[in-house]
Amino acid sequence: MEHTQRRVVVGVDGSAGSRAALRYALEDAARRGAAVEVVGAFAVPDYWAGYYALPPESVEQIQDGLRAQTRQVVDEVVRDLPAAPPVGVTIVPGPAAQALVAAADGADLLVLGNRGRGGFASMLLGSVSLQCAMHAPCPVTIVRTPRAGAAERAGAPAEAAHA
Repeated sequence: MEHTQRRVVVGVDGSAGSRAALRYALEDAARRGAAVEVVGAFAVPDYWAGYYALPPESVEQIQDGLRAQTRQVVDEVVRDLPAAPPVGVTIVPGPAAQALVAAADGADLLVLGNRGRGGFASMLLGSVSLQCAMHAPCPVTIVRTPRAGAAERAGAPAEAAHA
């Protein structure tokens, strides 16, 4: 995605939290007249995986698979919106926080879910969200996932906290 235009960066890992963050990012970007850059990251397989007879997958294969999964999540969330801004998907190898902070360089906003796929459910803020809030070069919005059933009954959007 070209970095000279207005843009909102959002981290997506397929979790409920990242879906809520994506929806928030799309709605916010539409109000701003900005594009959305969806960022996904993955751990590069260790060199010793072959030693344990794990099936070899190239970084490109992993990247392509994750890009397809992320694009599917984007398509599902966009389908529920009346109008969506332009959306690009970037998938990079490496730690998620590092990828998101790098992608946020020059962005108007970085949007994240409060909890992703990892960690302990009792934590209020995930390690990636915390790292991004501390190191991002732009404003950060952390979107809380609505409690199951409550948001659907009330028709309420996800809650957001600005860092």
